[in-house]
Amino acid sequence: LEMPFADSSFDLVWSLESGEHMPDKSKFMGELTRVAKPGATIILCTWVHRDLEEGEELTRKEQRLLAKINRAYYLPPWCSSKDYQKLLAESPSVDMKTLKVDDWSYVIAPFWKAVIKSSLNARSVLGLLKSGFSTMRGAWAMFLMLRGFNVGLIKFGVISVKKSDN
Repeated sequence: LEMPFADSSFDLVWSLESGEHMPDKSKFMGELTRVAKPGATIILCTWVHRDLEEGEELTRKEQRLLAKINRAYYLPPWCSSKDYQKLLAESPSVDMKTLKVDDWSYVIAPFWKAVIKSSLNARSVLGLLKSGFSTMRGAWAMFLMLRGFNVGLIKFGVISVKKSDN
């Protein structure tokens, strides 16, 4: 991952639903901070798994659900909002006093239900059947994502932080 922008290029760096696709989360976060100007705001909106307590691991059931979603959407392993916070804390160019973290799952979950409901008609199902296996697998994964929401495993994390002025 190497964005084609010079260091300190932007006053605002916005990443929407990209973090979950990055296999090297540390390098990804490094790129976000690299292209931010000093004092810039960095905003990351991404799918995450639930935060874990110190020493806690995801249950086998949770791991299996995430693995199914990963296969359907061709995703690398997931991380949590806390994991992203740790990566930001490792960067000397981030002002951790400005860090804000929120869980927007409650905003996103109704959207997923509405998308699924809107697709449950003859025309949509026929179109899906014509679209091919990859698209059908992706559509099936929406039900898996909804299950993850319902059990508290999958979250939509929003993280913002400012790049240090120096």
